[in-house]
Amino acid sequence: MDKTFRIALLPGDGIGPEVMKEAVKLLRVVEPRLDGVRFELEEFSVGAGEYLRSGDPLPAATLERLRQFDAILLGAMGLPAVRWPSGTEIAPQLDLREQLDLYAGHRPVRLYHAHDTPLKRYEAGQIDFVIVRESTEGLFWSRKGSFAPDAAEVTDTMRISRAASERLFRYAFRLARTRRRRLALVDKANVLPSMAFFRKVFDEVAREFPDVETERIYVDAASLYLVQRPHSFDVIVTENIFGDILSDLAAALVGGMGMAPSGDIGDRHAVFQPAHGSAPDIAGQGKANPTAMLLSVAMMLEWLAQPETVRGARIIYDSVERCFRDPAHRTPDLGGRLSTSELGDLIAEEAARAA
Repeated sequence: MDKTFRIALLPGDGIGPEVMKEAVKLLRVVEPRLDGVRFELEEFSVGAGEYLRSGDPLPAATLERLRQFDAILLGAMGLPAVRWPSGTEIAPQLDLREQLDLYAGHRPVRLYHAHDTPLKRYEAGQIDFVIVRESTEGLFWSRKGSFAPDAAEVTDTMRISRAASERLFRYAFRLARTRRRRLALVDKANVLPSMAFFRKVFDEVAREFPDVETERIYVDAASLYLVQRPHSFDVIVTENIFGDILSDLAAALVGGMGMAPSGDIGDRHAVFQPAHGSAPDIAGQGKANPTAMLLSVAMMLEWLAQPETVRGARIIYDSVERCFRDPAHRTPDLGGRLSTSELGDLIAEEAARAA
């Protein structure tokens, strides 16, 4: 029986619409190669631009519509000059995580060519791990607070709950079972009581998964080990802000933010997006690397979990891998000369050759 998946498109701000265009192009190339699978796409205005137009970056009516879709693709959101009265940036992607209960920030890190890493010794595939970031609480719990103009002190609260931690850890353990069965917890349990509790819950959940090897690492040491021995990691699980920071460090190991896809995943909904920002300094210039966006499309197809969508994800992963074997197939962020659409075309051409 044929299956139509409804996909919401949120191009957003800055380079978001440019990389989204490449995502739609690739999805339409892959679609006819899948047996009985179709994609119905609908675009919505969400982000800093929508805030400037309507005063609300994520209108309530739009959020309710988004709940009805099978998955959401997001380009990039936010602009440095567009801020709330509190001084913080407009970030509806964070609101989506909280409103749709997308607790698992799934961030794969893979090296496609030795040319792209600043580290010595590493060849394609030798850096290959996933960071799983808790995305609904942690230190981000305080992000909607404010402070008085004459404030002499401001305090943020790190919230760690048993319920959120247990479901995060179970997600990470199940993911590790599909990979190399190794899971590293990253925390700061030697200093912060909230992190000691985080580790306690991890130890309890770990007993449910005796087939997965575990490691416990303080976040400062993890930063060191990611540079010294990234090949030793399989799955890393951590708190919200630690995951935010380590994800950028990890992306630098494989070529930068243009190579960093992500999924924000819950039990019912999921949003897939490149981990990079809106990069307004290069918006409209055709310089953005679309690879993270295209890999996010593959993650979405994998998450939809229908045999043909999983095969579609494999087509995209293989197409990116084949394309990046040639060091000339690079956008400026990776030292190349290709435009956003030229690199997108090359990856789409690889996908078009799939059976």
